Amino acid sequence: RDNGGHALVAGVNYGQGSSREHAALAPRYLGLKVVLVKDFARIHLQNLINFGILPLTFVNETDYDYLTQDDILEFRDIHETIQVTDTFDIKVKGKDHTIPVRHDLTKRHIDIILQGGIINWIKQKQK
Repeated sequence: RDNGGHALVAGVNYGQGSSREHAALAPRYLGLKVVLVKDFARIHLQNLINFGILPLTFVNETDYDYLTQDDILEFRDIHETIQVTDTFDIKVKGKDHTIPVRHDLTKRHIDIILQGGIINWIKQKQK
């Protein structure tokens, strides 16, 4: 299924200095679904999760250099995949290349992301 949205690809210490929640809230409102980076700033990582944005890191940091601005990343069965494995491949559309990525999410983090963020997760828990 194609729900659209966009991904952000970045280098090291992504989100450093952006500990305020609006650094994740505004991009999510604009359709951000995934952030793929070399590594995250700790507090920002939690803010991404709280707003339902999937935080991923490159397994091989050199894959960062392979991507260009207009590349389209294809995620297949992502909701199911993140529940059963922490490392998987994504395809770069139109290129004969896949990129191994990983997440360091707990089961609680995964549940929050699958619910679309912590507010939805809390609402679901109260039902």
